Amino acid sequence: MSDALTPTPADGTPLDEERLDAPQPPHAPIPAETEEETRRARSLREGLEEFELDAEDRALLAASEAGAVIEEGPRSRGTVAVIGRPNVGKSTLVNRILGRRAAVVLDTPGVTRDRVSYPASWAGAEFTLVDTGGWEVGVRGLDARVAEQAEIAISLAEAAILVVDATVGVTQTDERFVRVLRAAGKPVVVAANKVDGPSSESDATALWSLGLGEPFAISALHGRGVGDLLDAVVAVLPGEGTPKTDDDGLRRVALIGRPNTGKSSLLNKLVGGERTVVHEVAGTTRDPVDEVIELGGKRWCFIDTAGIRRRINQTTGADYYASLRTQAALERAEAAVVLVDCSAPLTEQDVRVLSMAADAGRALVLALNKWDLMDSERRFYLERELEEDLRQLQWAPRVNLSALTGRRVDRLTGALETALASWETRIPTGRLNAFLGELVAANPHPVRGGKQPRILFATQAATRPPRFVLFTTGFLDPGYRRFIERRLRETWGFQGTPLEIAVRVREQRRR
Repeated sequence: MSDALTPTPADGTPLDEERLDAPQPPHAPIPAETEEETRRARSLREGLEEFELDAEDRALLAASEAGAVIEEGPRSRGTVAVIGRPNVGKSTLVNRILGRRAAVVLDTPGVTRDRVSYPASWAGAEFTLVDTGGWEVGVRGLDARVAEQAEIAISLAEAAILVVDATVGVTQTDERFVRVLRAAGKPVVVAANKVDGPSSESDATALWSLGLGEPFAISALHGRGVGDLLDAVVAVLPGEGTPKTDDDGLRRVALIGRPNTGKSSLLNKLVGGERTVVHEVAGTTRDPVDEVIELGGKRWCFIDTAGIRRRINQTTGADYYASLRTQAALERAEAAVVLVDCSAPLTEQDVRVLSMAADAGRALVLALNKWDLMDSERRFYLERELEEDLRQLQWAPRVNLSALTGRRVDRLTGALETALASWETRIPTGRLNAFLGELVAANPHPVRGGKQPRILFATQAATRPPRFVLFTTGFLDPGYRRFIERRLRETWGFQGTPLEIAVRVREQRRR
């Protein structure tokens, strides 16, 4: 398309990708409040004693920040990969070892696809447990990618648990898998699963033919024999191991979005390898996948999650459990990178995912993926969609990128650092009250019912995300709260973080 026919915004400014991808630089550090601001805040605080305050109010006003001490963790004995054919009970065994429903489990084969790591312990030994997808021979497409992930898990582990369905016996696939394990040279413990009682223990003895030593008869579903299995696993792990650092001290970033927006492709590009299964079939990822990545000179923990198709109460089966785990991954993250397929029109689900991240109180970055598929006309309409559909989320920094080619992926670092810095910003109480005093003087709250609410005192109660509490003589209109939020952002930035403004209406004491 020629320049003459290229759509331009109403103001006539030429439209290019920089217009959509221009996160503002972080605001300068907030200077300490002046003596005058401190005296004014102290006076307002003293005046607040003339109003009815409850115990929670006084605790809030008296609260001061306390430093958190991070203690050195235990020592890790290594990694244990849980492997086997599809539908032999690997994820059920993982859940049994962990003591909770961490992995998605259904009767349908092939639910697990990526290799998913969990911290685990047994008899004082700490190790990392890796759940894998089912390994099969001669498969293609998505199943072949799943099998590759299982083989990668074996190569990275110190030991492996080979899960076999004792009720079926040794299959040709099991025999082929044993050859792979012997070539890897790793210690292997055989778990003869689905042995639910003494009458079926004879089924487990047939697994001696695998040539991997004693098969342990277990029932992953009921927990029978799992303790003896773990004793054998711990016995083949290295001795003391290395200090277990896991992800302590790392910034945790969840990659979320609708299915097939490129979350797994982005993680693979950041890792520089095939860390997760990527396929054109939407919804390939089902379990959250953590990976520590060095980006921009810093180490981050990125969490790939399942695509959110619809509201959780409208999903079933594997999608239901995957959605629950996506929400749990978002809760344990500090920031969220929401991927949107910008080559297609924004959908209601895109807006819902962004709102979910903001409602969870996480630092937020909007990644417009598949930018390499855009033309000038689509860019013009995309900007209009962003302005109309994301009116309440204009504060989120945007990064235009291509997870497939890696174009502009490095810009994520600056956007994340900006969002996290805003997420942890604290405004001194004196400066906050001086700001609100000037704001209210220039733009007072409208009179409602013959009364005009006054802001008596304000304090920032928390960070991560910033939360402000306003003590007032009456309710503030929602529009006026949005006005205060907008001016807070204009003055101090807060780019990439949601803001919470709570109002506490207090009555004057009766004399």
